[in-house]
Amino acid sequence: MFYTGFLLNGLTTNRHPAIPAVPLVDVVGVGLNAADTLIALPHFPVAGSKVEFSELLTLPGGQVASAMAACATWGLRTRYVGKLGDDAAAGLHEAEFARLGVEAHCIAVPDCHSRQSIILLDERGERTVLWRRDERQNLLAAELRAEWIRQARVLLVDGYDTAAATQAAEWARAARVATVADLDELYTGIENLLARTDYAIVSRDFPQRLTGEATLEAALRTMMRRYGHRLAAATLGEDGVLAWDGERMLHVEAFPVPVRDTTGAGDIFHAGFVYALLQEWPLERQLAFACAAAALNCTAAGARGGIGSVEEIERLMSTRQPDAGGQRAAEWNR
Repeated sequence: MFYTGFLLNGLTTNRHPAIPAVPLVDVVGVGLNAADTLIALPHFPVAGSKVEFSELLTLPGGQVASAMAACATWGLRTRYVGKLGDDAAAGLHEAEFARLGVEAHCIAVPDCHSRQSIILLDERGERTVLWRRDERQNLLAAELRAEWIRQARVLLVDGYDTAAATQAAEWARAARVATVADLDELYTGIENLLARTDYAIVSRDFPQRLTGEATLEAALRTMMRRYGHRLAAATLGEDGVLAWDGERMLHVEAFPVPVRDTTGAGDIFHAGFVYALLQEWPLERQLAFACAAAALNCTAAGARGGIGSVEEIERLMSTRQPDAGGQRAAEWNR
């Protein structure tokens, strides 16, 4: 087993089994990373055609890795746990974690490609994603250290490596570390993870596929009742987010922005929610901050291209007339 550790002070790298001391951080993320090759096109190509592309970029991405990059940008003490290959893409991630000051525990797999995505982006901002993942890149529960999780205030997981995410969430619960889950697929064992999740913020269709309920509202209520969440929410893309806190069904609208690329919007939403949660803001403001952070990210290319500063995010929030709760929010009555 190989570790690549970037320490918060000094950013030194080690590629050997020696395990450094584990400091307390604000947030630890356990989950996916990916190297994204972005190809900008005027339109999606049809079979047998030739299309001129206007831009080609290779950028770091991945659900949890991108969320940790955003959290570090906003000044949170941040830790990332995941797997990398031994290729150029791994170096891309390592350099970016070092630049941002993220404490990264990346298990390096020899003779293996890192996860890669090719993203075809048209002029409307719509994207088509091609991806490659070597099974050796799957993170195993046995490869985690409890201290990585316990020495944090919040844990973020994406659930792809479900057993590892569940183990991390179990350690988090025992240590009274809040767990936020970013879920979009019904992976085997996902219910065990949900039962250990405090804040389940999932994709639009996940709640109904999980519960079999006829409406999203009913599905969110069932999730909270079944798994004991503090919050059950679904991100709705350009429609914002719908959240059930046990008393209110709260809909917070997205912020209108000129869209360049929607890649990573959900990842940055979750980062924004984690940041706001740690500020102990009211729920409406937490969700509004997350929506604004996600919107800004869509104004530039790449999964992390439009990560704004806290000040920029709050300026976008200020364009919306606040109500008594701090940001405009409507009871969901569809």
